[in-house]
Amino acid sequence: MSSNQANELKDKGNKALQAEKFDEAITFYTQAIELDGTNHVFYSNRSAAYAKKGEYENALQDAKKTVEIKPDWGKGYSRLGAALCYLNQETKALEAYQEGLKKDPNNAQLKTAKDELERKLSQMNNPFADPNLEMKLAMDQRTREFMNDPSFCMMLSELKKDASKLSMFANDQRIMTVLSVLLGIPMDFAKKEDAKPEEKKPKTETKETTQSPESKLSDVQKEALKEKELGNAAYKKKDFTTAHLHYDKAIELEPTNITFYTNKSAVLFEEDRFEECIQLCEKAVEVGRQNRADFSLVAKPLARIGNVYFKQKDYNKAIEYFQKSLSEVPNDAVSKKMKQAQKILKDEEIKAYIDPEKAETAREEGNQLFKSGDFPGALKCYNESVKRNPADARTFSNRAACYTKLAEFSLALRDVDECLRLDPKFVKAYLRKGAICLTLKETAKAKHAYEQALEIDPNCQEARDGIYNCMRTNSTLNPEERRKQAMSDPEIQSILMDPAMRMILEQMQENPQAVAEHMKNPAIREKIGKLAEAGILQMR
Repeated sequence: MSSNQANELKDKGNKALQAEKFDEAITFYTQAIELDGTNHVFYSNRSAAYAKKGEYENALQDAKKTVEIKPDWGKGYSRLGAALCYLNQETKALEAYQEGLKKDPNNAQLKTAKDELERKLSQMNNPFADPNLEMKLAMDQRTREFMNDPSFCMMLSELKKDASKLSMFANDQRIMTVLSVLLGIPMDFAKKEDAKPEEKKPKTETKETTQSPESKLSDVQKEALKEKELGNAAYKKKDFTTAHLHYDKAIELEPTNITFYTNKSAVLFEEDRFEECIQLCEKAVEVGRQNRADFSLVAKPLARIGNVYFKQKDYNKAIEYFQKSLSEVPNDAVSKKMKQAQKILKDEEIKAYIDPEKAETAREEGNQLFKSGDFPGALKCYNESVKRNPADARTFSNRAACYTKLAEFSLALRDVDECLRLDPKFVKAYLRKGAICLTLKETAKAKHAYEQALEIDPNCQEARDGIYNCMRTNSTLNPEERRKQAMSDPEIQSILMDPAMRMILEQMQENPQAVAEHMKNPAIREKIGKLAEAGILQMR
């Protein structure tokens, strides 16, 4: 009996917490704990209430108690990590999230919290993450001109996200100058020859500096470039044999130029000579690194190796080389290809895991645990069932019920919507959605859900009772609460955004006699009725 009373008190606490009555919620949870001090959910919910009230030390103590009672429950570690974050103990919070993921590796909330905290910690130690970075650089005469170069701005953007990429740009003197400005540490980048006093250069030297880069090339280099261009022309014509001849000649003339190897590898790729293509790309990377080629030039053959493996459906290898390419220089096309490979792998993993029989077994186990009041245990079973058979609408409905018991209403609504997407005639799901929305005092959405249930089953008494409860709850709201709630309803928003309806409403305001004329139109009458019911429009 005491267990039932404790659960009733917990439910009252959940409602108070949802209504942001934190003291009231804490009182209910405390009373529930006095009746049953072994239930980890009571401590978890009270921890949430303390956190929202701003009593973070109390939130931390309850979170610790939650983990102590139920050390394999992921949500307990979420509470613990959140409380530690509020107390500015980020390192300990990260440890809590990591420990939670050891116990519950598939917990989405823990993964998200851990990733966000890791990003926060990395930004805290990242001088480039300064929100006033651009302004500081623009104000400093040493760095002001750098901001006019789009490629430099791109490098800064990458460093803002991840300071560990500094090694990628360490050869760029401008980046090191920026670091000097940000850290306030003087750094001497001057080379010995640059430190010498400037000497007046003869006119012949001035003339030489105005020459084009090509004019400075040796005859051998010029010949190699000609061969490369001939190879490019043959490649465009799909004359691969001729292209190979010219690229080979270019490599023979200038074996230190990475571009010639990369271009030849493109021909091998088109010919589906994948092993040779990979070998030549690896050679290109080796040549590029030995001769200090630009990062973007080294990135190309690495990306091409990734494309070879992608074409061969070896997605793990493809991702490995796409990542290597992106570590050299960011590239949207390569990043997109890598995400495509990652999605294919994930989809394959999901398909391989599907087993309807095991899904049904897990669902039945979840139902038994749900009936016994072990909602966290039931949730684990439902999670497993969803993975085993993501096409079974019943499991999403069951899990929504479980989330509701755990006061995770947004997750419950998400599951109900997925259930209805899979089975639009699932009456129980509409009833469940109505009940959740009613708990959240979203009466318009709740009423709509119950009405949809009645459309499928006109004799459903639970749906009729739900509509009645919506009207009763709606009557207790003050006009401001009703309007606020209505403005969050997508249907009401759609009516108010409709240009034709806005014109009609303006006419009705200027000329009340126009109401009767507009009400003759059934579609307009229905929309005006919805606005009046929601408290947006006052009708006489």
